[in-house]
Amino acid sequence: MADVALRPIRDADLDALFEQRRDPKSVHMAAFTAEDPDDRDAFDAHISRLLAAPDVTVRAITRDGHLVGSVASFVMEGRTEITYWVDRSAWGQGVASQALALFLQMLNVRPVYARTASDNAGSLRVLQKAGFTMIGTEVSYAAGRGAEVDEAIFRLG
Repeated sequence: MADVALRPIRDADLDALFEQRRDPKSVHMAAFTAEDPDDRDAFDAHISRLLAAPDVTVRAITRDGHLVGSVASFVMEGRTEITYWVDRSAWGQGVASQALALFLQMLNVRPVYARTASDNAGSLRVLQKAGFTMIGTEVSYAAGRGAEVDEAIFRLG
């Protein structure tokens, strides 16, 4: 099994993270993405805000020492939510599941919430494997698809 680890985001990671978030298939699957995944200035501004925010925790995901994504927690409407992004080259290999398990071990907050497009089977499996329970659905606008999308809402703890 690959060695999956978490570490702080480094400036040297930003180019790769930006490229991962521009992949059209990944953007479609994630659905809830930036309005324009090709806007580097918006990406840089977003990452800068995340890294500076006291209620946000962001970690790089590495596999065998190579950057393959990121995982984060943030507070929205008083609830701690998690989000993750794994490079498409690592899909289906347990990387997201391992990274989320590691992140949840370091995150001392419960309950934790997560959301995913209802048709994102991989993300649904990752969340369920981590112990999240689906608590509802809603229809939300997804910039990555330019349309309203059914969104599954999960809770852990």
